[in-house]
Amino acid sequence: MAEIALQNQNQVNSLSIIDSVDLGEVKTTLSKINQFQMVIQNTLKKDHDYGIIPGTPKPTLFKPGAEKILMLFGVTSEYEVIEKVQDYENGFFAFTVKCLIYKNGIKITEGVGHCNTREPKYYKKKDGTLQDPYGYANTVLKMAKKRAQVDATLTLASLSEVFTQDIEDMQEFAQTEQVETMTAQDAAAIKLTFGKHKGKTLKEIYKTHPDYLQWLVKQDRTDPVIKKGIELMFEAVKQQEQNKHVQQQEQTQNEKPKEENKVAEMLEGEEIEINEDELPFD
Repeated sequence: MAEIALQNQNQVNSLSIIDSVDLGEVKTTLSKINQFQMVIQNTLKKDHDYGIIPGTPKPTLFKPGAEKILMLFGVTSEYEVIEKVQDYENGFFAFTVKCLIYKNGIKITEGVGHCNTREPKYYKKKDGTLQDPYGYANTVLKMAKKRAQVDATLTLASLSEVFTQDIEDMQEFAQTEQVETMTAQDAAAIKLTFGKHKGKTLKEIYKTHPDYLQWLVKQDRTDPVIKKGIELMFEAVKQQEQNKHVQQQEQTQNEKPKEENKVAEMLEGEEIEINEDELPFD
């Protein structure tokens, strides 16, 4: 009975709130929000204030974009470290920061951000070796502050339906997921956006200039996704060559012993070539 009474009371409270709302003002406010969102989208610069990550449904807000939005609102921001771990003995640092947004001294909204030295980009280098966590203590504090600022800005401006969280976080996740799930077929479809082969897929470059891909994979500045893709393609071709070699050896088993020995001698040390129409990532 008590539970039913509580549900009825909550329903009454909700209805009371709805009854007290001026629908005309609500429509006006929603209209202003939509207009402001359009102003924001037309004011912010792509690839500077916000960016688009392939595979994500919404653009991601950059720190410069968040700062512009706060300036448009004429608000001020304050930051508070609400939780921190500074383990100098084991080399682990973590910070949770709250961003408070004020207008004329009145708190409007807040956002929260967290960062720590065990996150992939601060924990390991591209070659898999561990990084020095002590050099990133201040970096992760600043990153937590930035994430809190973006979170508060999205709430303040009702922009969550327009933008998503900070691009660096989304890009790190998207990149990791792409590398872990990539196949040779996926890799072959990757298109370069730089260099003398700009606009071509890895498959097209492999057919004409495989030596360029071998060079590219050795460069430190090459994107990890592209590196992984090139490695997968060469591994797939190598596996295809091995499979073709085994098939040829199996074909000799049904022939006469002398012919078998002769064929085996011919095959021994012979390089198996894969034609373009036999590539494993077609």
